[in-house]
Amino acid sequence: MQRRAFVKSGALALVTLGLSPTFLRRTAYGLELPRAARGKVLICLFQRGAADALSMVVPHGDAGYYGARGALAIARPSRGDDAGALDLDGMFGLHPALADFAPLYRDGILAPVVAVGSPSATRSHFDAQDYMESGTPDRKGTRDGWLNRYLAVAGTCEACAPDPSPFRGVALAAQTPRILQGPSAAIAMSSLGDFTVRATGSSADRLEALYRTGTADVVHASGREMFEAVKMLRAANPQQYQPRAGVTYPRSAFGQRLREIAQLIKADVGLEVAFTDVGGWDTHVNQGNATGQLATRLRDFSSSIAALVADLGDRMDDVLILTMSEFGRTVRPNGSGGTDHGHAGAMFVIGGQVAGGRVHGRWPGLAREQLHEGRDLALTTDFRAVFSEALTQHLGARDTSVVFPDYHGTTADWRGVVKAG
Repeated sequence: MQRRAFVKSGALALVTLGLSPTFLRRTAYGLELPRAARGKVLICLFQRGAADALSMVVPHGDAGYYGARGALAIARPSRGDDAGALDLDGMFGLHPALADFAPLYRDGILAPVVAVGSPSATRSHFDAQDYMESGTPDRKGTRDGWLNRYLAVAGTCEACAPDPSPFRGVALAAQTPRILQGPSAAIAMSSLGDFTVRATGSSADRLEALYRTGTADVVHASGREMFEAVKMLRAANPQQYQPRAGVTYPRSAFGQRLREIAQLIKADVGLEVAFTDVGGWDTHVNQGNATGQLATRLRDFSSSIAALVADLGDRMDDVLILTMSEFGRTVRPNGSGGTDHGHAGAMFVIGGQVAGGRVHGRWPGLAREQLHEGRDLALTTDFRAVFSEALTQHLGARDTSVVFPDYHGTTADWRGVVKAG
C-alpha cells in the first residue's frame, strides 16, 4: 500500500471515529499514554424524542392528573397491584416499569427532578435537543456543546495534567453528539470494538510504522495519536471485561453501551465525561399506560441504568448520572392514544453525591389554569440549574459562566440535588 493512499484512508477512519481536530495534535511523538488516576465521572444520558414525564414520575397526589390523563393515567399506588405507581412520597410515584429505580431511591442515591427543562417555548425536537445540548436555549448560533465547553475550561486549570487522556470525553454514539462538539478533545464510537485499526497482527504493525515515518503533517499526527489511543484501549482489554458477579446488562443497544461505559470507568483510562442516548420516546400513537410501548422502553431504560450502578459498586461515589429529554408531553392524550409535544419534563439524578430519597423541583400543579399555554406541565426549574450543579458540586468546576453564558443562577425555591463532593 502506498503511504499517500493509506494516509488518506486513515484520515477518513478518524472522521468515522469522531476525533475532534485539536485531539489530533496534542500527543508528542512516541509518547506512551499512562494509566490515568481515578477521578470523578459525569455520565449524561439523553432520552431523544421527548419522554413523557407524567408517566415516568407520576403525580398521583394531584387530583388534576386523573381528570386529564384518562386511559393513559398510571393507577394510584396499591399494595399487590402491579399496574399501580410505585409510591415515593405520597405525592409522586414511579411508573411500574421503573421498578429497578425504586431501590436506588430508597438507598438515597436517586433523585427525580420534576417540572424541569428548557425555558424555550419551542416544540421542535431538533431545536429543543440542540438547545439542551448547547446549553443556550433559543440561541441557534452556538457552535459548541456545553460538555465540550466544560472540558475546555477545566483543561486550562493549573492543577490539570499537561497531557490529559484522549478518553477524557467519550460518546458511545455513531457520531460526535452536539453536546460534545467543539474545540476540546472528544471521541465518539459506536462501541469499544469499533475503536480499532482495521488490521491485525503484522499488518497493523506495518500500518503504524507508516504513520511514524515521513513528514510531521496534521494527518500524520492524527494517525499517530489514533494508534496511541488504540493502544491505551487495548491495554484495558475491554473484550475480556466481566461485570460484577450477579450483574446482567440488558442485551439492548442502550444496555450494552452502558456496559461499555462501565468498562471505561473501571479501566481507569481517564474518562471524565461520558454520553450516550436512546431514542423512541416520541409516543404520539398507542403510548400505553402501565403496559405498552412506553412501558417497554422505560423497563429497558431503568434496568440498564440499574445494572450500571450495580456493576460500578462503590465507584458510584465518584460517578454522577444525569438523564434528560428535550421536553415533556401534553397533559391530555390525543385522539390516537398517545401524547403530543409538551413543555416541562423530568430528570433522574443518580450517584453517591446525590441528595436522593426525595423528589426535587417545585410542582406547579395540573389544574387547567396552572398549565403552560393551557395544555402542558409548566416549567419551574431550568435544566441548567441541574447541569451547573453537576459541574460545580461533582466535577469541581469553579465557574460555569462560560459553560452556560446566558444562565444567571437558580430560583429562590430550588433545593440543590447534588451535594458537594
